[in-house]
Amino acid sequence: MTSWITRDTFPAGRAAAGLLHVSPEGDLVAPLAAADRTAALELAAATLRAAGIGESDRVVVALNNDGEPAGSLITEAAAEVAQAAASVGARGRMRLHTALEKVRATTLIITPTGAMDFLARLHLEFLLDPLDLELRHILLVGEIPSPNTYAQLASEFEASVRELYADPFFGVPIAQRTAADAAYTPVREGLLGLAPLDKDASLDAPYAEGPAELVVTPDWHSTLGDATLRTGQAVRLAGGEEGVPAPTHTVGEHVLVRGRWLSIPKVAAALTRIDGVTHWDLRITREGTLDAAALHITFGRDSLIKNPMWKSRIVQALYAITPISIEVVIEPDVSEERRPGTVTDERGHHLGRDRAHCA
Repeated sequence: MTSWITRDTFPAGRAAAGLLHVSPEGDLVAPLAAADRTAALELAAATLRAAGIGESDRVVVALNNDGEPAGSLITEAAAEVAQAAASVGARGRMRLHTALEKVRATTLIITPTGAMDFLARLHLEFLLDPLDLELRHILLVGEIPSPNTYAQLASEFEASVRELYADPFFGVPIAQRTAADAAYTPVREGLLGLAPLDKDASLDAPYAEGPAELVVTPDWHSTLGDATLRTGQAVRLAGGEEGVPAPTHTVGEHVLVRGRWLSIPKVAAALTRIDGVTHWDLRITREGTLDAAALHITFGRDSLIKNPMWKSRIVQALYAITPISIEVVIEPDVSEERRPGTVTDERGHHLGRDRAHCA
């Protein structure tokens, strides 16, 4: 019988043995046996080849090595496909420019917002011409891009721009598409599909109109191969689609911020341990090229509003649960009424925490 799993219901990894895959937040632990890692690398390499990477390419991967997608795994796969590959991490933009030049890179693998921020800084701060890098390929992965991202990058760098779809549990690229493609092309059938938001059942193409969630079936994995994993990534179907479109939304108890998944229940749990917090609102924006997160705190006592120790406690509580930088904003008005925390996604990405109410 197929089990349906979300990030919240992922099996506990305490009994797992051998090499383990652990998410950046530490809440997702899965065994990654030698055969699993070999299979993951083969899938990633095949996806990179399908995206146009070849033996003459030199690849720079500018992704977090501890994230999903996993920069180190993608780099290792790229080294099998291309002439050379280097993982430089999510570094500063001038240092990224230097690395691209020193490697003589033809290919950059990066998040959509990272690519747009890099382009903006080349123009506005460094006064450098993107064409001088002579990139042939830009592969975007890990985020929902802003409108016109693909067209602008293709025009400014005069490069082929494609999107990789990485399984958000293991960070393995399993599909790719161009901006002109309405749907992803999975590297193998059966790895990627769609499901209703409120029902554990796969949707059959052509799809009916309405919201749907991307699901992955990691048949390559030794212990989770028969599971269906809800990704938390969603689309609004117009009706009649045959393939799986790129996600335009997220849904559930995690939000995607700067390519990382943030657990809303963990934020709530951390704040319940801090006396005096009566309400909080997590606000996520993308006013420029990058995502920004701010946690607005309402206290129940006036004496806490200007108390730097209380704000510091909240900052440290957030630092303990996520590597994402979250600004803490103390609201000036007191409210003694306790209300549940809320999420305000001004990007328009997150549909809501309760899948049943988003359907």
